Amino acid sequence: MSTTEFYSNFDKMTVLLNSFAYNLTKNTEDAKDLFQETAFRAFTNRDKFRPGTNFKAWLFTIMKNIFINNYRKKVKANTIMDSTDNMYYINSGSVVISNKAESNIMLKELTQMIEELDDSIKIPFLMHYHGYKYQEIAEHLELPLGTVKSRIFFARKELKDVIGKRYENLSELRQKVHQ
Repeated sequence: MSTTEFYSNFDKMTVLLNSFAYNLTKNTEDAKDLFQETAFRAFTNRDKFRPGTNFKAWLFTIMKNIFINNYRKKVKANTIMDSTDNMYYINSGSVVISNKAESNIMLKELTQMIEELDDSIKIPFLMHYHGYKYQEIAEHLELPLGTVKSRIFFARKELKDVIGKRYENLSELRQKVHQ
């Protein structure tokens, strides 16, 4: 296919490519960027197009692959990799997640549930709740780090089970209300 034919065929696909780009991105500016990158790659790789094959499919495949690669880059860019000891940055509390648990469970009830835990898991759990790092808890209680992490995990699990049993009827009631 000559260069002139290639440009002519590409011009015929412009409207379809723009529509496809908008369908993928759902944003006008991002669609324009995707179209431009597709055009750039198509023109720079026109020698790789085989005459007699589906030109439209070739262009759409280029666009789709660019979109997927850009999406993967964005996902990776938003991923936090914490390689510090004991995941210091993730556990540092710099990110606050709102939790509406107080509206469903009264704080007194939750405190009572925690008090009913066995001391072997309650003490590490409360220390972690009050902001101590795993290593600090391990040193203070003279326990291995893995043991401290396990005990905190088991405290959370037991609290979850106790809350689930106490309020199992509440979740059934919510399901009926939302139906």
